[in-house]
Amino acid sequence: MDWSFLTRNNESLTVTTDSRKITPGCVFVGLKGEHFDGNTFVAQALEMGAAYAITDAEQPMTCSQAKDYNGRIIRVDNSLLALQDLARAWRRELGLPIIGITGTNGKTTTKELLAAVLSTKYTLHYTQGNLNNQIGVPLTLLQMTRAHELAIVEMGASHPGDIKELVQIAEPNYGLITNVGRAHLQGFGSFEGVMKTKAELYDWLVAHNGTIFRNADNPHLKEMYLTAKRSYSEAVIQQSGLSGEAGLLYHTGTMPEGTHLVGGYNAENVSAAICVGQYFGVSQEDALAAIRAYVPSNNRSQLMQTERNTVIVDAYNANPTSMTAAIEAFYHTAPAVLQQSGLTAEGGPTGEAGHETARCFILGAMRELGEYSHLEHQNIVNMLLERKADLVLLVGEEYKETTAPYPVFDNVDALCEHLQQEPISGYRILLKGSRSNQLEKVIPLL
Repeated sequence: MDWSFLTRNNESLTVTTDSRKITPGCVFVGLKGEHFDGNTFVAQALEMGAAYAITDAEQPMTCSQAKDYNGRIIRVDNSLLALQDLARAWRRELGLPIIGITGTNGKTTTKELLAAVLSTKYTLHYTQGNLNNQIGVPLTLLQMTRAHELAIVEMGASHPGDIKELVQIAEPNYGLITNVGRAHLQGFGSFEGVMKTKAELYDWLVAHNGTIFRNADNPHLKEMYLTAKRSYSEAVIQQSGLSGEAGLLYHTGTMPEGTHLVGGYNAENVSAAICVGQYFGVSQEDALAAIRAYVPSNNRSQLMQTERNTVIVDAYNANPTSMTAAIEAFYHTAPAVLQQSGLTAEGGPTGEAGHETARCFILGAMRELGEYSHLEHQNIVNMLLERKADLVLLVGEEYKETTAPYPVFDNVDALCEHLQQEPISGYRILLKGSRSNQLEKVIPLL
């Protein structure tokens, strides 16, 4: 469809799929889901001041309504595809350089760090929150304005072909895959399925003369990169500037001092942000200053000091790769965490275990693992046993099927009730689990 009547000569667009957020002159898109149908709010949206409403062609409309809203109702075969098509048209109209980011773990943190770095030099737009799917990416693009100079678009995936679909909407000029791991295995079918899907970002960039930023220390990313190159003719490779085995490389490195990030696994996220920043003209000194000023939020790698405990909150998502990395990092970074929080073995709480500040793991179940669920949860239990964890509290029925000798709670409410009856004090605590566990409910009790 020709969207030029909306995109041409406009400084910005206001597009919403939420009938509760109608503003005068906006465009309302009626999306239909399993439990909702935004098409039923078309008349309401127009009455509230929307300039146009995009609706599925099959949506019934009375003759009087059609007359009252003459020319303001845009009927399409599929309103979601129309939203994506409009977003692509707006992206092409603005012509901003776009950096696409995907990966199993760390993509949101990397996006936030990169935004902090690039904002020191550019008027930047970047994905807000977790708007990284087939609806979120179009809405992110539609929030760009002519005042922006650069954009970062986060892309998530849970099924084969998801990234391919999103890059065809966003049409990124640059790309970065943070890493690949064992996540959403129920949707991908296997780890190989994860790699193939994430590599669809590389496929796009190789085919469209794009630029790839890559962690040179990650063998999976190298394999995906080389596979993407082999899919295209040498002429395309030469034109794209992606000849050889390089791309723009960075190394995992080590965590710089003075950041608010907790966990050594964030080192590669920091290195990625510095690498991209330098490519776009931000000095390493300025990049590091921006990274040190960044304070994580939304339950991602947050350090909290309560009256009784030191808590690392990383409860936004979890999969076998990120869970293992978080547990490992918790062991290695504990002394630094204590020093940063003011808790030391000398003069600090010794924990109920009776020695230097004890470690407590409050772990939620990992979801969407399909046939791999039992194995992966057992692996986590084995890891905790090997490291002789002082206190472990597990949430989710998935752990009941393991040999865990630890308390397992059906849900977070049951855990909250337990902690109210038996509060814990003097621990450094890792709080980690999939978002669906709602582990943030536990924080006030720690």
